[in-house]
Amino acid sequence: MWLADIKGDWKGRYLFMPAEAGGRLAITHCCCDYPAVSDGKWRRDTWQSARESFRRKWSSEFGDWPKTSGGENWAGHHIFDLAHGGAPTAADNVIPVPGDVHKVFTNEYPACYAPGGKWLTPGPERPYTD
Repeated sequence: MWLADIKGDWKGRYLFMPAEAGGRLAITHCCCDYPAVSDGKWRRDTWQSARESFRRKWSSEFGDWPKTSGGENWAGHHIFDLAHGGAPTAADNVIPVPGDVHKVFTNEYPACYAPGGKWLTPGPERPYTD
């Protein structure tokens, strides 16, 4: 399942000469048949306790954690969800997403693990092109 395709471009100067760089980061999640874990409450509690420190650490590398126009932090979405064994505070398992997008992700995850669900069929290598 494609969650995000993040494109980054940079234009500037390097050694007084014009320079450009960029790249893409595809964030996906395998809709494999991961069983539900028995320590889900521990995983959720761990995330709740570490959320603010996680955001600070994330911000030190990537810039300020995104906020809504009202100043509320975006949700931290676990790519490999906690209910199926995702690591609560792994840097490569949490991405910031707007609240309405997080609701869509949360609503679609049960379909990801459902037998014969729509997310189990192969799709295009990339969901769209520039």
